[in-house]
Amino acid sequence: MNPFANNPVCTLLGIATPFLEGGMAWVGTPFLAAAISNAGGLGTLGAGGLAPKELEQHVQQLRARTTRPFAVNLMLLNPQVEEQLEVCLQEQVPVIIFGAGNPGKLLERCHQRGIITLAVVASENLGLRLEQQGIHALIGEGMECGGHVGKVTTMTLIPALVDKVRVPVIAAGGIADARGILAAFCLGASGVQMGTRWIATAECEAHPHYKQRIVQAGIRDAVLTGEKLGHPARVLKNAYTRKILALEQSDPEQAERLLMGSLRKAFQQGDVQQGLFMAGQCAGLIHAVQPVSELIAEWMHSLPRLVESLPFRGNTKQGGE
Repeated sequence: MNPFANNPVCTLLGIATPFLEGGMAWVGTPFLAAAISNAGGLGTLGAGGLAPKELEQHVQQLRARTTRPFAVNLMLLNPQVEEQLEVCLQEQVPVIIFGAGNPGKLLERCHQRGIITLAVVASENLGLRLEQQGIHALIGEGMECGGHVGKVTTMTLIPALVDKVRVPVIAAGGIADARGILAAFCLGASGVQMGTRWIATAECEAHPHYKQRIVQAGIRDAVLTGEKLGHPARVLKNAYTRKILALEQSDPEQAERLLMGSLRKAFQQGDVQQGLFMAGQCAGLIHAVQPVSELIAEWMHSLPRLVESLPFRGNTKQGGE
């Protein structure tokens, strides 16, 4: 019996388990997305800096690997986002996840094609505005996450969103295991989105150095770069991040130049000299590279046991006795 049979996120997206892949540039390939969708979650293509034609090819490659629902993540700061959206409309992508802004003006075009729309938010006020504009569900992403971050923790953001909106809320940021998933549900979320945990999987096409950096990381090894430049991003610390952080103070323009292409170098080449390995604080909770299906099976097995082990379960009495 599937405990998520009536879960609102599963019902909305047509998936078996409410586990979503975060929209990661470079990392969110058709191969990884298909593995997550085939295992019962929602795989997500990271459109990132893909040219429209490349995105079209990626969608078609993903469709060749799965018949199950999947998503495309579109970054609203991307100057090509309108062209990328047109590709998604033409390819009849089932789910679009918007990030880095307010997609309100684009929602009607998606809804006319029957596309389910989600948006990543870092505040309850933007979430409420998007609900009024017709978004189907919200992904509240706390500052513990990898990549570009907001300023509010997951622990605070999710209950604030749940109190404000009626659409399903999905928790993201700092979640890597069944304990984090259960905590998100306790905060009122109906699903979880993860990024860093999916990097350390057998199906992720990241360079082995990238995966090992995550497995070897501690909970304080993910640091913020780009704060002085106006676009903070959480990455695993190394000599290159220290160089970037120093340049942010002394030569911001040089820091910007060095940041260009650094994620690609980390993903493709495992370049520890000039690569920035984006990862969240939960990297310190990840201790092995595992297959996607094994992870999801592990969570499904562990969640009921965790509920049974809650220290207050069954200990309450009527009337304060």
